[in-house]
Amino acid sequence: MKSAVETLNPTRVRLTVEVPFEELKDSLDAAYKKINQQVTVKGFRKGKIPARVIDQRFGRGAVLEEAVNDALPKFYTEAVNEAELNVLGQPEVDITELKDGETLNFTAEVDIRPAIEIPDYAGIEVEVDAVEVSDEDVEKAVSDLRERFASTSPVERAAEDGDVVTIDLEAKVEGEVLEDGVASGVSYTIGSGELLDGIDDAVKGLEAGGEATFTSELKGGSAAGKEAEVTVKVTQVAARELPELDDEFAQLASEFDTLDELKADSRKRLENMKQYDQATQAQERVLEKLLELVEVPVPEKLLEDEINTRKHNLEHHQLGQMGLDLEKYLEIQGKTVEEFDAETKEAAVKGIKTQFVLDELVKQEKLNVNQEELTEHLMRRAASSGMSPDQFAQAVVEGGQVPLLVGEVARGKALAVVVEKAVVKDTNGEVVDLDDEDETEQATETVEAAEGTADEAAEEKTEG
Repeated sequence: MKSAVETLNPTRVRLTVEVPFEELKDSLDAAYKKINQQVTVKGFRKGKIPARVIDQRFGRGAVLEEAVNDALPKFYTEAVNEAELNVLGQPEVDITELKDGETLNFTAEVDIRPAIEIPDYAGIEVEVDAVEVSDEDVEKAVSDLRERFASTSPVERAAEDGDVVTIDLEAKVEGEVLEDGVASGVSYTIGSGELLDGIDDAVKGLEAGGEATFTSELKGGSAAGKEAEVTVKVTQVAARELPELDDEFAQLASEFDTLDELKADSRKRLENMKQYDQATQAQERVLEKLLELVEVPVPEKLLEDEINTRKHNLEHHQLGQMGLDLEKYLEIQGKTVEEFDAETKEAAVKGIKTQFVLDELVKQEKLNVNQEELTEHLMRRAASSGMSPDQFAQAVVEGGQVPLLVGEVARGKALAVVVEKAVVKDTNGEVVDLDDEDETEQATETVEAAEGTADEAAEEKTEG
């Protein structure tokens, strides 16, 4: 076999392959054997029909077609390996010449990973938000905790803001009661915004036994997005009572003996959260700066596939779970189809560039992924998918997705290397130390977000 490579552009090549006919022998033998098992010829036992008889009865062309279909993937792979190409997707194959007994010639056009030059990235400078926790932040955290320990007691008066009402609901669209539009005994806190638009105004002022009708756009169910006439009946009004903010509350709501200790712990927790957010912000901004430094051609077909995948996952997974379609989603977001398409393309380009650049860095820095790192990553992915680690691991192995998970962790390590060599300052001009034992896993999450794999990866792996 002889092969040659022609570069069509930085991300696409054409392979020209010439195969001497004798190298098709194994595939021809396999073709005769396969046809032998599929056909019946009077006077011959199944599987024992001579090749000449098959040629006469079914035509040599059928045998050649079967043999070529069997041989092409093997010769294509050999040509790819010989040229040391890093191919993307499936090739477009064209058989240019097939002479029985002489030769098989074909071409294969395929996208490849572009050659990327990674410049010196040491000293990339980025600015991040300072970690500052105010007294108001602490008070809000304690107040939110206090809300969780509120108690309720029925009252005989009209419902007010903050009350918890028990209600029955009935929704009609065009005068017809919806099958899934009836609910009884629903508990609702007035002012929480957790149910339908307009319900707060409808129930405020009603006592137990009172009812009202209002119009609202349904957020989910069989008539999501449609205007409905909703009848709400209040069966009970209960007032919320908050516990006193004192040492007794601290002992009730936490492991601390005093309110001061509880507040100190709340401040520490908030600082830790802000530090985590600060590290994520640093990683995102370092990645953006890195991508600006590198010229990355993007294969057109790969970009088209990536855009289609992102749209499919949004429409059929994320929006479907919320009872929305794309049109309604864009209306809520206040975006046109053109704006959505432009944003999707921009995100897809960034995702592809992120993967290309970080994969190149993995090779350049000779980074490896150990079993502990892979296991930690798998555990996190399992948690986000709602599956047990064993179930998720089995799904990943059966779907042949282990190399993808290894790649995700490796790219996270590559980003962590770049961040480690970056200069990160906060808005106060202070240098930020991002040393953290969880830095690689956090960087992996940042990479997933940039690549757009975080939301749908578990679905793809478990569906596969």
